[in-house]
Amino acid sequence: MRATQFHLQTRKETPADAEIVSHKLMIRTGMLNRLGSGLYSWTPLGLRVLRKIEKIVREEMDKAGCLEMLMPSIQPAGLWQETGRWDKYGGLLLKIKDRAERDFCFGPTHEEVITDFARKEIKSYKLLPITFYQIQTKFRDEIRPRFGVMRAREFLMKDAYSFHLSTDCLKNTYAIIHQAYCNIFERIGLKYRPVEADSGEIGGTGSHEFHVLADSGEDAIAYSTESDYAANIEKCEVLPPTTERQKPQEELKTVDTPNKKSIAEVSEFLNISPEKLVKTLLVEGVDGPFALVIRGDHELNEVKASNLPQVS
Repeated sequence: MRATQFHLQTRKETPADAEIVSHKLMIRTGMLNRLGSGLYSWTPLGLRVLRKIEKIVREEMDKAGCLEMLMPSIQPAGLWQETGRWDKYGGLLLKIKDRAERDFCFGPTHEEVITDFARKEIKSYKLLPITFYQIQTKFRDEIRPRFGVMRAREFLMKDAYSFHLSTDCLKNTYAIIHQAYCNIFERIGLKYRPVEADSGEIGGTGSHEFHVLADSGEDAIAYSTESDYAANIEKCEVLPPTTERQKPQEELKTVDTPNKKSIAEVSEFLNISPEKLVKTLLVEGVDGPFALVIRGDHELNEVKASNLPQVS
């Protein structure tokens, strides 16, 4: 194709809503065109780049023995009500009605659909294990879309689903897919770390997230320089102090702190650093109110707290 036939419209100005370098460059080089909040059109140039990334993903998934398919974007409410996620998923789920007033949603993920497909199509244990994947448009009604296509409301996602006869079989497939993801990131040329993560709404006993290392990143991860251990903040385990605790310098006594409602105020009032204080937080537990005690300078990790048996 001649250059005169190709649509290439660049910009000198950086859009006011572009916060990170990738978003700024994709707009200025004419790869994206913003339609609305969290909604973007891929230009011919941008689509070429996107298709190259798709090709890498598709090649590695095929190499891992996965089978590509395509499921509907619009999903009937009945499947989501069956799993209990119709209400649990919250505002991220875009709910719609057809002309007969039947409820549907624009799928943010496809666990319900693939499970329905499997129970209809997999008639024999001899067909297992089997892994299906798709590259398809998803929609999540983000409260504050940002960072261009990094946190858009409509986005393209590769999602894969596997079915097994045993836990050992599942673990073997998990390792194969994990390696396929590593291959994808390495072929694209990104600096990344696979980290242990909480399974969240999807559930399960194990989960990994692949984090690209960047100054503009939103999440913090904990990792070891002496091993391959890495985990996100919701999942990482905190080791107890190895040093001997200092003996009390004063007798235990009650001190009044009138109208001091925060650790910062109490710290200033008592002239004691926040890490030497503790704070008690009351949460709703299984059998009633439950008290959580944490160090004064720490923040409660709600994901970890919700995983406690007394709370969950």
